[in-house]
Amino acid sequence: MSAEPAGISGTYRPLDDGRPAVRFTRVYAHPVDRVWHFVTDPGELAQWFPSRAEIELRPGGTIRFSGDPNMPESTGRVLAVDPPRHLSFAWGGDELRFDLEAVDDTSTRFTLTDVLSAENTAARNGAGWEVCLGALDAKARGEKAEGPHSGASAAWKAFYEGYVEAGVPSGAPVPGLD
Repeated sequence: MSAEPAGISGTYRPLDDGRPAVRFTRVYAHPVDRVWHFVTDPGELAQWFPSRAEIELRPGGTIRFSGDPNMPESTGRVLAVDPPRHLSFAWGGDELRFDLEAVDDTSTRFTLTDVLSAENTAARNGAGWEVCLGALDAKARGEKAEGPHSGASAAWKAFYEGYVEAGVPSGAPVPGLD
């Protein structure tokens, strides 16, 4: 199901193995190595990712998540890493996959896939990633990114409504609102 008519950029669809997922694709005017830092460097992640993330960048490595005002501190596990092309890790019940592909020497296709632990989290998580990726988009353009927790609740609600209107599964509790 494409979400574009509702003004949202994520797509919802089950993976080949049946697990539900929300996927986002962007093209950034940066080489792959630079975009890899956006995804793996704690200082870069702090500017757009929903939690502060400190990553032991190896399969089986631990990721420490902190700093999200709506979620407790937690840990995750690196599932796969292939610098500078792929990183996947477990976070809560979800699996996050970051895939980077050079379009040319100066631009990179960035794909984030959130493999969901429950189908009814699709609209909630999709809206959250819209806010976070908006901060990453600004950062990639060289603009000051305020980060995902800088008064973004109004934007989140509009994105959430867009996902619901597009028929994306919803109904999961929303941390900080429910």
